[in-house]
Amino acid sequence: MFDHLSSRGLLDAAAEAVRARRLAEVRDLEVIAAWAAVHSGESIRLRNPLVNVGGEGTPGVQDHALGEIALARSSGVAATINALADVLDLQHRLPLTWAVVRDGGAEVYVARKVARMSRHLPVSVVGVVDVAVARMIATEAPGRVLTVAEGKVIEADPALHEQRVEEERRRRYVGLGRTDEFGLRTLIARLDAGDAAWVQATVARVAEIIVPGHPDASADEVRAIALGYLARPADLLALLVEHEATASQSETGAEPEPVTDDEPLEPSRATALPTDVLAGLQRTDLTKLRPKVTLYVHLHEATLLGAQGVARVEALGPRTLGALQRLLATTSVTVKPVIDLADAVRTTAYEHPEALKERVHLITGGDYWPYATSTSRHVDYDHPTPYDPDRPPDQPAQTGTHNSGPLARRNHRWKTHAGYQARQRAPGHYVWLTPNGLGFLTGPSGTHPCSEMEARLHLALADRRAAAGPPGAG
Repeated sequence: MFDHLSSRGLLDAAAEAVRARRLAEVRDLEVIAAWAAVHSGESIRLRNPLVNVGGEGTPGVQDHALGEIALARSSGVAATINALADVLDLQHRLPLTWAVVRDGGAEVYVARKVARMSRHLPVSVVGVVDVAVARMIATEAPGRVLTVAEGKVIEADPALHEQRVEEERRRRYVGLGRTDEFGLRTLIARLDAGDAAWVQATVARVAEIIVPGHPDASADEVRAIALGYLARPADLLALLVEHEATASQSETGAEPEPVTDDEPLEPSRATALPTDVLAGLQRTDLTKLRPKVTLYVHLHEATLLGAQGVARVEALGPRTLGALQRLLATTSVTVKPVIDLADAVRTTAYEHPEALKERVHLITGGDYWPYATSTSRHVDYDHPTPYDPDRPPDQPAQTGTHNSGPLARRNHRWKTHAGYQARQRAPGHYVWLTPNGLGFLTGPSGTHPCSEMEARLHLALADRRAAAGPPGAG
C-alpha cells in the first residue's frame, strides 16, 4: 500500500495518520456530546433525573440516556460516562484547549487528562488552567503539559487545593489492582498475586482488631494504618498474640498464666519483644493467626488427570498448576464439594438464596449487561423475566438458574426503569433490546450485536418458555 512512497512520503503519511486519528477521536467525543445535548432536558419519565457528570458549569444529562449510547459504542458504561464528562468539561470549561484539540493539533488523551485534573475547580477559576494548557498542548510533550497543568490547578485555587489534600489524606486505603498475565497484582509494589491475597486478608484482620482505637477514622484510613503493621513484624505479632490471648480468655474465662521470672521484663535482642510476649508466642498455636480466604478455582477435569491445562482462580487470574500448588503449599486447605452447574435450581421466593447467587455467578462470570466489565460478586441479582408477585403459587417457580442474572446496581436500575428489555435464553445466555432498538446477545463468548428483529424473536421465545415453565417444573 505504501510501497510507492519515498522516505519523505512515508513521513508525511505518518503525520497525516496521526492527525486523522486525532480527528476521529474528536468526532467520537462530539457524537457523545451531541447525544447528551439531545437528552439534556427534563424527562417526563419517572426516576430519570438529570445528572451532572462533568464539572461545575456543564449541562446535565438524563440518567437513563447514559446506558444506550455506551452500547452503541460497544463500550462499557463507565468508560462512556468518563468520556462524556471529559468532553463536556472541554467544551464548557476549557474552550481554548478544546479548540486546539478539535483542530487536530494535539493529543485528545492529554486534553482529557487535563479535564479530569481540573474538574473540581470552580468554573470561575478554571480558566487559569485553560489559558496555560492551550498555549503549549500543541507544541510540548505530554509530560510537560501535564506538569504545567498540575501546577496551574493548584495556582487557580490554593485554599481549595489544601482542603483537597486534607480530604485525600482521609481517603487513605489499601487496594489491589487486576492480576496481570504474569500472576502479579499491584498493591504498593508488584508482587506475587498469591502473596498479595494474603496481605489483603492480613490487613483486614489487623484492621478488625485496631478499629476500636480509631473511632473517628474511616474504614479506608483504618486499613491504611493496619498496613503499616506489616512493616513492623514485632508490633504485628504482639498485636495478634495479645488479641488472641484476650479472645481465648473471654471464651474460657481463664486467667492468663502469670510470668514466673522475677527479673524485670527485657525485650529479646533478636525480636525486640518482651519476654512475656515471647512466652505467649510459644504457648500459642500460630496457625490460628492465619487469615481465612475462600478461593474459587476453575479447571477442567482432564487437567486433574494429567492433561496440560490452566487453572483460573477468581480475583487472581489464570495460574499454572505449579503456581497453584505453590500458592496452597503452606496453607491448610478445606476442599468443598464441586458445584455441578448443570443442575437446575429453583425457588418460589422472590429473593435469591446465597447458594443460588453463588451458582448464577459461576455460570455467568459477572454482570450480564452488554459489554460489562465487572466480575464482582457484590451485585444485584435480577429476574430477566420480571417477577410477578400475583402469579398463582401452583405455577412454575420464577426464581432460579432459569431466570436469574447478576447486574451492577446502575445497570439494574436502567433495566428496570429506562425501557430496556432483557430475557434469559439459557443459563448464562441473555438477549437485550434497548429503547431505540439496539439488540445484543450476551453469554460466555461475550457480547454480540444483533438486529432488532432477531432480538425481538429471542424475547418472544424466552417469554414462551417462561410461560411453560422450566424443564421438570410443575
